[in-house]
Amino acid sequence: MNLDDLPTVEFAFPGPLRDQLVAAILSGAKTTTSGLVLEYERENEPLPKIGQQSAVVDSDGRRIAVIELTEVRVIRLADVDLQHALDEGEGDTSVAEWRAGHERFWHSAEVREELGDPDFTVDDDTQVLAQRFRLVHTA
Repeated sequence: MNLDDLPTVEFAFPGPLRDQLVAAILSGAKTTTSGLVLEYERENEPLPKIGQQSAVVDSDGRRIAVIELTEVRVIRLADVDLQHALDEGEGDTSVAEWRAGHERFWHSAEVREELGDPDFTVDDDTQVLAQRFRLVHTA
């Protein structure tokens, strides 16, 4: 499998959080992820589809693994379920913990800068892209 032929997927920003998330993917602890639908809309990108394969990028920009989407859902932030939160592999034991961590990330200066909105905040009705994936290949 040639990882260079696949589109890339990045988890968080380069640094400790990305390193933690990539390690969780490689260990099998992380099988879901969440993103903001708004990010796709702002970039005019189509939403990912079931069966899509992507090369996971580490903090150094290296393609180190391939994941394949097995489920893609657009849901309200308030409707994220416990199984999705647990399967993100970040150690959260409740949806409330998961949400608090994701709100910290989505309200961070980096995300607000990327979105071009210094006051961006999420609420119960924010559209979340909830994706489930499987690890297909490691480099």
